[in-house]
Amino acid sequence: MSILIDHNTRMAVQGITGREASMIVSHTLAYGTKIFAGITPGKGGQHVQGVPVYDTVAEAVKVHDINASLIVVPPAFALDAALEAIANGIKLIVVTTENIPQHDAVKLLHAARKEKVTIIGPNTVGLINPKDRIKMGSIGGDRPERCFVPGSVGVISRSGGMTAETSWMVKRAGYGVTTSIGIGGDSLIGSTIRDLLILFEKDDETEAVVTFSEPGTSFEEDAAKLLKEGGFTKPLISFVAGKFTESMPEGTVFGHAGAMISGNTGRPSLKMEALKESGAHVVEQYDDIISVLQSVLGAKVGEVK
Repeated sequence: MSILIDHNTRMAVQGITGREASMIVSHTLAYGTKIFAGITPGKGGQHVQGVPVYDTVAEAVKVHDINASLIVVPPAFALDAALEAIANGIKLIVVTTENIPQHDAVKLLHAARKEKVTIIGPNTVGLINPKDRIKMGSIGGDRPERCFVPGSVGVISRSGGMTAETSWMVKRAGYGVTTSIGIGGDSLIGSTIRDLLILFEKDDETEAVVTFSEPGTSFEEDAAKLLKEGGFTKPLISFVAGKFTESMPEGTVFGHAGAMISGNTGRPSLKMEALKESGAHVVEQYDDIISVLQSVLGAKVGEVK
């Protein structure tokens, strides 16, 4: 099994006629994922790499029974695109767009929570389920198989690029992944580490979860609280990057918009401490993910190719 996406996912791409979306569509189709429709206002009737394009989400939903949308549009249009998808009953929306105005992000996330819609992102590479060969977003690029192979480990990463690298660490340990998710680098996102751990807890095939974290936000502390409350009982292996940032001036943004320390909020050392106290396996060095995962689940080196 996996979480969020599987063979029942019927995906549309909003903004499909754009340059970035066209590249994502090419890689997605080559991986074997089916894209049922694209949406770009005023472009209805066209085709992008064989995918039919519609003017509205409503048309695409009516014809293809769409249940998931990948949003690849400029920041100024992201809110309208998401609200259109929400209004048409789509329950999984992946928002790749970065630099969305904060006011728009607040409106987007509020509308999604009100309608019980799952949002991945904004500012995300997306997610991938290698068993069913389904991916939403740029995750994995044109060679997803290099890092993402089927297995029993979930991956959650605040960094887009490190979603792939962390999944590769899982592969090097002799395992594969059920679902790998880049949650997005912004401070305002739809699905946090805690939210996804709850879903992985319910997935019978996920035996453990590996997380890659950064400075900023209280996502890791919230996840630690979940572990303490018994909401996640499987092994959790966590790496928190950026300890050097604690010696930098407060309020400095490190890379992603959400990677900012303010007071005690967002400090890597405190994140690591909270996770350790909750029972998570916190690694000091990134490469240690391999040995710790093997120790927790039993070495299976060589099983995953």
